[in-house]
Formats: sequence, structure tokens, C-alpha cells
Amino acid sequence: MNKVLIVDDHESMSDSLLNEFKNIDDFIVVGSIKSSIHADLYCRKLKPDLIFMDVCTEGRASGLEATKIIRKKYPDVKIIVMSGFDEITYAPRAKDAGADAFIFKSKSLDYFVEVAFGVMEGKKFFPETKTVPTAMGESPLTEREMEVLRLICKHMTNKEIADELFITEHTVKYHKSNMLAKTGYKRAVDLAFYMISNGLINPLY
Repeated sequence: MNKVLIVDDHESMSDSLLNEFKNIDDFIVVGSIKSSIHADLYCRKLKPDLIFMDVCTEGRASGLEATKIIRKKYPDVKIIVMSGFDEITYAPRAKDAGADAFIFKSKSLDYFVEVAFGVMEGKKFFPETKTVPTAMGESPLTEREMEVLRLICKHMTNKEIADELFITEHTVKYHKSNMLAKTGYKRAVDLAFYMISNGLINPLY
């Protein structure tokens, strides 16, 4: 019997997962919490085998940060990160954090069950990586450029970005220049506005 912990502050989603998995013999839901800040404590207390982890949880707590902590402390726990936002950085960041899968909440409950069985067997499930629209003939933004862009969307200065990524301010400016050339924008702030207003990057998580 696989013990499941649900970390999600949306009651409708939590209830849907609870009702779905309580009817499956291989799984038992042992807990449901609203904030990922408590996920570490509940892992220690309930010893789940599988966690459904929302990216954006109560109190602005990040499920991605919680995933990193749990992966280090409880390496055998399987983690499925999920989100209701069509944000392009969540899936790759979840993978980097050590998650076993990433699911958009728009997927059917049958798919959630399929992924749950799969990850318990050691499989990985991640959607195809989405990219920032670029001008005709330009290559997609690199992983490092995406990191810089995400921090720009958090209104960080060149120095703050450099400190965060352990690079020089000159390198930050170089990445910004490349991003603008590829996307056709004249200013980084305009590119950031486009990303945020279209829901492609959520600066809060």
C-alpha cells in the first residue's frame, strides 16, 4: 500500500485527488495540507511514499523549494509536482529540484493515476519543454538566459542577478543582449512585461 500526501491549497483539487485515490487499492491518502512549508514536517510524521506537490501553495510557499528539501532529506519519496498555471519554467525547475514528474492540473484524473503508478515503478513524466517565442531564424533562449529572464521578471537588478547566479554583471548584460536580439524586444523590461502578462513566468514562485 503506497501512502500519499497531498500538498495543495485548492480544496477542489485536493478533494478530487483524495476521492480518486481512496478508491484505488494500491494507494491510501494519509494527509492533505495547504502549505508546502509544512511538507517536511508531515513527511517526517506520516512517512509518505508519494507526494502530490502544488507549485503555488498557501502563504506564498513554493512547492518547488519544498521539493528540493524533501529530495535531500527523503530521497526515496516520490514527488509529483503539479500546477494550474501554464508557466514555462515550472516543469524544468521541478525536474531540477528532483521531482519524478510534473503535471498540469488541466490533465484528467485518469492521467494523474497513470503517472502515480508510473513513478512508483521508477518512471519519469515531464511535458515537452515550452520556449519563449523568438524572431524568425533565431535559436531558442538557453537555459541560462531563461534563468536571467526569470530573475528580471522578479524586478532584480543586474547586480542582484549576478549575485544570485554567481556570475558577473558583465555576463548578465551579455545574456540580456542575446535575449533581446533573439526575441526582437528593445528593452528587457518590455520582454519581462510580455512574459508576466501572458502568464509565461510567475515572478512570485
